[in-house]
Amino acid sequence: MKKSVGFAVVLLLGLSHLAVADPAIMPGIDVFRTLGGGKTNYDFAKNPIPAGFFCESSSRFTKRVAFKGLPIETGIPGQLQEMDTIVERLDEAMFDPLGVAETRVRFRALSMVSIEPIKTSCGAFHVYVTLAGKQPITKMQIYRTQERGGSFHAPLAANVRLTFLPVKGRNSRKLELKGKVTFPGQDIPWSFRNGTDIKQFRPAVVDTNGDLIPDTRLPGTSNFAAGYPPEGAKALGSCSCCLCHSADGEEHCTVSGSGCQSCC
Repeated sequence: MKKSVGFAVVLLLGLSHLAVADPAIMPGIDVFRTLGGGKTNYDFAKNPIPAGFFCESSSRFTKRVAFKGLPIETGIPGQLQEMDTIVERLDEAMFDPLGVAETRVRFRALSMVSIEPIKTSCGAFHVYVTLAGKQPITKMQIYRTQERGGSFHAPLAANVRLTFLPVKGRNSRKLELKGKVTFPGQDIPWSFRNGTDIKQFRPAVVDTNGDLIPDTRLPGTSNFAAGYPPEGAKALGSCSCCLCHSADGEEHCTVSGSGCQSCC
């Protein structure tokens, strides 16, 4: 009997060790701030705006437009600080014996504006980028390569709306275009959040469709910190916290938190 009890204790201790060593990645949101300065842009030469869009006399628009982020509107003003992009991880992700976990992800909010108004023969327009309608769901693969974290790979797809607001001129109404964009996945570092070294955000009601009215309650951040290398703050000098995704004609560059600004 004593041997059985002793074996049970050893087994339980072993299971406890594994549970601590391989915690699950909990569902939650990852929030980002879009970099300005031309790093985030869309090249309309790849997909021109047709002639006659801005007014009857407008020609095809084929220029490159640079964007910057606009802080997302929240139920409690400033709750997400200067963040303008939200991606939600929908499932609890359990690591298998090889240190691989999987979860579903989707865009939940996006808020950008052109750094400068675009110029057309019909006047100048500010260009806003927001999400449009239901968003596609893709899959994220998470790899744990060391105790504090590892890397992840997540193709992202979005249905977006471009809104053109005239600065002044003949056309006083806003114009809209809708489209789809898919960013191929790339290896990005992640780490477990521990203590207060990485900013965390509580659940928030946010504007998900770009009308400046908070409409959807989203969960807060979880124990997963996207873009933060598991080596810790010393590794930020490598700029691994700067995340750039490129698609056909579009590049979106973000930072994963205020602590990353200096490396970008």
